[in-house]
Amino acid sequence: MPPSGVKIVGVGHNAPAHVVSNHDLEQWLETSDEWITTRTGMKRRHWVGDDEATSDLALAAAQAALRNAALVPADIDCFIVCTVTPDYYFPATACLVAARLGAKDRPAFDISIACSGFIYGLTVASGLVRSGVYRRIMLIGAETLSKILNKEDRSTAILFGDGAGAVVLESCEEDSFLSAELGSDAAKPELLYVEASGSRHPIDHAALEEKANLIHMQGREVFKSAVTKMIDCTDKALAKAHLTKADVTFLIPHQANKRIIDAAAHYLDMPDEKVVTNIAEYGNTSAASIPIALSEAVQRGSIKPGDVIVFVAFGGGLSWGAVTWRWAA
Repeated sequence: MPPSGVKIVGVGHNAPAHVVSNHDLEQWLETSDEWITTRTGMKRRHWVGDDEATSDLALAAAQAALRNAALVPADIDCFIVCTVTPDYYFPATACLVAARLGAKDRPAFDISIACSGFIYGLTVASGLVRSGVYRRIMLIGAETLSKILNKEDRSTAILFGDGAGAVVLESCEEDSFLSAELGSDAAKPELLYVEASGSRHPIDHAALEEKANLIHMQGREVFKSAVTKMIDCTDKALAKAHLTKADVTFLIPHQANKRIIDAAAHYLDMPDEKVVTNIAEYGNTSAASIPIALSEAVQRGSIKPGDVIVFVAFGGGLSWGAVTWRWAA
């Protein structure tokens, strides 16, 4: 019988060279390093320059993942990019990345579900590999959130950064994908959205003047929902995999806020050394945050064959999800 499992065989990440520290933000915002660090756990974030776009970061992360997997672009059967900051409305950013890699005629598409992007993407890509549709898939989470950030709004300007993370998924006999739990609720999109960004409210002069084309978030409400939903979907994903909290080796959460991460880790009884975080360096990079954290953990040698990982995220949509994964050799 053909292989019916999936595993990750390569990881890579990339962040812009330009770093914005908390002390830099003090220059134009009424804030301080202590205030930001205490409330978010963030110290720095990376922002792209005017001439950089999401596909640039995605391309670099994909190239790093290919090197890590000892593969070439022609070995990849499909490309998926998870992003809410695409280069264009269309074509899809994944198409641009595949073309720039020289992967001619390969299928490519984007997934737009904000901070939950990598969780949704990992579920979709794993399904395509496990069902035999494709042998290898390049899955990328990439964002340039600084492009849609109101840098005069203290509540959001301190939070978001740019970056990209990539993984190569490959078919195999022993399955690493153990379970997934996904969800969404758009009853109140105004909790976290860009109002003027589509057919409901196209960008016009009034929208630009009101800065309705930039990120708007009701932080307190999002915080409460994030903790609840991340814990709930983790519970359900573990139950589907017939696992308990004690079986989890590492928690790799979306890097939204250190307080949210700490709350989820406390519920899971996970000590600090088993919670993978890099929020101090990158801030919230939306769909890129989990694959960047994974890539760094793998490159440090922290993750070993047989380790059980819970990937969990919450973000715009509102959306949430968790995947349980057993790391393969």
